Amino acid sequence: MPGICIVGAQWGDEGKGKIVDLLAEQADAIVRFQGGNNAGHTIVRDGEEFKFHLVPSGILYPGKRCIIGNGVVIDPGVLTGEIDALRARGVDTSGLRISANAHLIMPYHLLLDTAGETKLGKLQIGTTRRGIGPAYADKAARLGIRVQDLLDEKILKKKITAAIDPKRLSLRPFNKDPSLDLQSMTEAYLTFGHRLERYIADTARLVWDALDAERLVIFEGAQGALLDIDHGTYPFVTSSNPVAGAACVGAGVGPRDIDEVWGIAKAYVTRVGAGPFPTELDDDLGEEIRRRGGEFGTTTGRARRTGWLDIVALRYAARINGLTSLAITKLDVLSGFDKIMVCTRYRGAEGAEFTDFPYHQSVLHHAQGEYTELDGWAEDIGECRAPNDLPRAARDYLAYIAERVGVPVILVGVGPGREQVIWMQDAPQLAAVARTAPRRAPA
Repeated sequence: MPGICIVGAQWGDEGKGKIVDLLAEQADAIVRFQGGNNAGHTIVRDGEEFKFHLVPSGILYPGKRCIIGNGVVIDPGVLTGEIDALRARGVDTSGLRISANAHLIMPYHLLLDTAGETKLGKLQIGTTRRGIGPAYADKAARLGIRVQDLLDEKILKKKITAAIDPKRLSLRPFNKDPSLDLQSMTEAYLTFGHRLERYIADTARLVWDALDAERLVIFEGAQGALLDIDHGTYPFVTSSNPVAGAACVGAGVGPRDIDEVWGIAKAYVTRVGAGPFPTELDDDLGEEIRRRGGEFGTTTGRARRTGWLDIVALRYAARINGLTSLAITKLDVLSGFDKIMVCTRYRGAEGAEFTDFPYHQSVLHHAQGEYTELDGWAEDIGECRAPNDLPRAARDYLAYIAERVGVPVILVGVGPGREQVIWMQDAPQLAAVARTAPRRAPA
């Protein structure tokens, strides 16, 4: 299974970075395929915490090919700052590669993003105001600035002029903002180009070469399936497609290059920003889960909304991603609860019952979770390293999830440390399996 796609199976913040970090040790290439610096991964390695926003999680392994694919939108200031911070901590960044076709976040994108959210008032979507949406909008409108444009002053200046022209009315309140000066912007982005030039490459070719050589490639998604712009809780979504199918577009590979799709889900659920949340716990219990789980955004620092595990939504995510395995993170956070609730259906405003994720936003906004009660456990599970080390109730909880979702649980997180994981199946031999599994012949 040389191609494994890692995606969020909830509303993001599921712990994908930790899982990617674990698999990256055996991989030859790690590819981030969508999103921007609105995403964040936190990894704890040897007691040291690392926070990533654009650089793929595998960068902590020297010599690994870590690729930012064409589907990502890049703020070059954030990226260069992240590279500098990693190098200052002794991390080798020589394996980083950036797609020449990836689009850039420009200063006017940041201004428009903030202005747009402010104008919405109480109807705000809850974006991170990092310029992600406006950058993707320009990409679709064919007004985007790409990474390769940083290497040609004449083209860069022409493209910036063309992109700003239709925005002049929207940008009028920012006329005196120095970041919008054409010459200053061009010079600043040319400087970014000089700094990033060593990393810019034809990244799709790099991925093809790795796959053709029977090497393990990890496709790393950001955010989560329920924030997908097509399949999520629109309009309270991100501006890209975090589902597994987007890995093909965002990395430049074909569907048959992805052999496994792992969905990452917390043992409970969190959400950042506005939007429907049928199992939300807006009470002391929700606050307790937030405190135990350290549920504050890596990128924004915002407190995350918390709730019980939602099987209806998780089953939906499994279907739209074609999940082959589940990784359940933060199981330790639930230790100490006498009873654990699991949402197995929704109840609509007029009493209608839903066992499938509602497609209509009005229904979903008023849906409330209905629950099955399971036994909890009192034991601290942070030191568990094998399935049988877990209390019976914890194993029953995992088995219940797998049965109701219809996807096996392959990995369980029992603490923030890299070593605090339990492999539920014969997955520790992943490297050997990946290197010996026969690949399908090219079409």
